[in-house]
Amino acid sequence: MSMLEFDFLSDHTEDTSTRFVTFIGNSYKRFDLAITKTNRFYGKQLVVDLQNGITAIIGPDDLEEEGYLEHVYKLSEEEAAELREFLSQIVGTVNFTD
Repeated sequence: MSMLEFDFLSDHTEDTSTRFVTFIGNSYKRFDLAITKTNRFYGKQLVVDLQNGITAIIGPDDLEEEGYLEHVYKLSEEEAAELREFLSQIVGTVNFTD
């Protein structure tokens, strides 16, 4: 049996904080999210839709981009507006520390 050789481009371990939240908006769409705060990705957060297994790295600039949430999470405009409103309270500023 041979050992595989890996050419690591990055290998970093970090303590993170994950918030699990479930809510229903006026559209009656249920959102089950895992939101992970990390120092990676310039302070943007990993937002996982637990129902569909879709993950996106989201910061305030992404929330302002027209059609972004609709495209990534496959949402209607109304559903995306509800998610955007919630995430705008959660997602902070982007930090360029590198």
